[in-house]
Amino acid sequence: MPERLVVATPSKLAAYEDCPRRYRFAYLDRPAPPKGPPWAHNSLGASVHTALRNWYEVPPAQRGPARLPTLLKATWVREGYRDVDQERDAWRRALRWLESYVDSMPAEPLGVERVVAARTPVIAFHGRADRIDARPADGIVIAHYKTGRTEPGEAEARGSAALALYAFAAARVFHRPCRRVELHHLPTSRVLAWEHTEDELADALRLAESAGAAAQDASASPDDDARFPPRPAPRCGWCDYQRLCPEGRAAAPARRPWDGLAP
Repeated sequence: MPERLVVATPSKLAAYEDCPRRYRFAYLDRPAPPKGPPWAHNSLGASVHTALRNWYEVPPAQRGPARLPTLLKATWVREGYRDVDQERDAWRRALRWLESYVDSMPAEPLGVERVVAARTPVIAFHGRADRIDARPADGIVIAHYKTGRTEPGEAEARGSAALALYAFAAARVFHRPCRRVELHHLPTSRVLAWEHTEDELADALRLAESAGAAAQDASASPDDDARFPPRPAPRCGWCDYQRLCPEGRAAAPARRPWDGLAP
């Protein structure tokens, strides 16, 4: 019998590599354990991402800065903020980001929140790219929005397994080379880019296959704690399941829902 393909998303693979215990909580345990309270920075990011997606649902002749407040209000997620004043400040900040960014967006990209997928003899993966552009100089480009308070660097664009997998899959979907990936950091209006080689994309694919196979092997025995060890680290303070994990609680203090907002 042929081996069963590993079916995964980049985020699912990353969850297993970051912490097998968190992976089990998020994807295997049934009933699923309750998460902690919602994060304000996730609410802010989701609101901005959806507004940028909906920008392309406005007829081109009607797109302009005056439409942005309406788009943002329609997509605004209110969860996780400390109080109304903090939420209002975040809304105004998000609007400024959008106003300074939309002029740089292409009129008609190849895809907006486009699902791309690919299959190898080992893994079948799919993911949703924020935006896929087609440019005369660069070919097909994966553009990923960032709204976090920490400005990413070139190393993050180069080392993002998700972006590399999106590039590999986009090349399959559009039958054209796709090697350039970009992080668009809206708070600073900076774009951090990396041009992958074919060898780098192949390496990313091999790592994804390895992580997926390991996750699938562990998932065959979801009740075996030894197969899902915790990986304590400072990031444990941001984990949705920290209160269920003694090692995570010892590794880092719990963060408040609004601690991830940019000052």
